[in-house]
Amino acid sequence: MMILHDAAGPAVLAVNVLSPSSLLSSWGALGLFAILFAETGLLIGFFLPGDSLLFTAGLAASTPAGSALHLPLAEVLAAAAAGALLGAETGYFIGRAAGPPLLQRSSSRAVRRGADRAADLLARYGYGKAIVLARFIPVVRTVANPLAGTLGVPVAAFTFWQVAGGLVWSLGITLAGYALGSTIPGVDQYLLPAIAVIVALSLTPLVIELRRSRREARAGRHAAGSAAADDQEEPCGDDARRAR
Repeated sequence: MMILHDAAGPAVLAVNVLSPSSLLSSWGALGLFAILFAETGLLIGFFLPGDSLLFTAGLAASTPAGSALHLPLAEVLAAAAAGALLGAETGYFIGRAAGPPLLQRSSSRAVRRGADRAADLLARYGYGKAIVLARFIPVVRTVANPLAGTLGVPVAAFTFWQVAGGLVWSLGITLAGYALGSTIPGVDQYLLPAIAVIVALSLTPLVIELRRSRREARAGRHAAGSAAADDQEEPCGDDARRAR
């Protein structure tokens, strides 16, 4: 958090929305809710630090009650879940109302790339798995929800899977930060390396799924190649029999 001094008045606090510690020390659990809502529900929130903010909030909840950054764990979990779930549902209905032009008109290349990746996830894995996986990919989790609305994903299916994925993502990363802070005193002094580790761990399910899909794709291409080779051999055998 930065402090700006005005010659005509008292110091003014300026919040850095890209700094988890600045957000939490200034706005507390309300800031956590607002940032997660914007990141998952509004296209303008694609740059916001969802993963690192959740993890830092968990660390803050593990600090002693008298510390400057302390937040009650129950408030943090409620704000995390509410922001993630309400934001995703809002993004879905925005996409459902605005239609495909919503993403096509975006001037952000990051948003357009995220939309392409989200569409690929939906096409490759189906509604359920794609909506859950999208939660763990920055930018993709921002555009996947309105994209699901524009593509006409059924409301009941979207809501079920976004709630499942949203709870795993928001509560899981928050509780991981809380557990680490409770286990290792003073871990908040190494906040950046800790955040890097938890973000990497949050991407593990996606990496596993992508590797499995690539293996299946290679197996499918091999099977298709074998079938094509068999088809080529059959005409040759027929020609040989006619020659006799």
